[in-house]
Amino acid sequence: MLQFITHTNERYGYFDAAAAALKGGCRWIQLRMKDAGDDEVLTVARPLRALCRQYGATLILDDRVHLVAACGADGVHLGKHDMPPDEARRLLGGKAVIGGTANTFGDIERLAACGVDYIGLGPFRFTETKKNLSPVLGLEGYRSLLQQCRAKGYTIPVVAIGGIERGDIPALMATGIAGIALSGTILRADDPVTETKNIIDTIKTYTL
Repeated sequence: MLQFITHTNERYGYFDAAAAALKGGCRWIQLRMKDAGDDEVLTVARPLRALCRQYGATLILDDRVHLVAACGADGVHLGKHDMPPDEARRLLGGKAVIGGTANTFGDIERLAACGVDYIGLGPFRFTETKKNLSPVLGLEGYRSLLQQCRAKGYTIPVVAIGGIERGDIPALMATGIAGIALSGTILRADDPVTETKNIIDTIKTYTL
């Protein structure tokens, strides 16, 4: 599974970036607009929801639980300092997709207890797209944490995130993660649509 987290650069705005990922075959978009106001988020989220429907894709908002209904998103992704996942579940209901960010096994245990649908585990390496970065995990961190998950019997999908390049995917998938979340890697490519297709093919090839 590939999750695309929206980002901007000199060539692409939030909507156009997501559109390129969708065209390349990605079926999971997380709209992340950390420094934008609610009105600006809705201006992007509403047409993006319509586009995601055309592609049969899931749309997740980063953090903004209170905007999910207003834009028709499928759910939210919650960082360590955002609303607690169990509170978001109470507000959004059982059908909403709720994900959470983890950096340690303690984080994973907390999120599992809250009943999240997936966990974004990272960062893999340093990334400029994330402020207040948690300690970098590297491959050994993923191996250790996924081994602890298996020992605990956790079956929650774990997605790797943070500075990942296409060449990192085979080794990361071998740790037992369920997918990869990318942002800058796709937008920095000469052709983001083709890069998305290639990344998806790589993930499928090395899925356990």
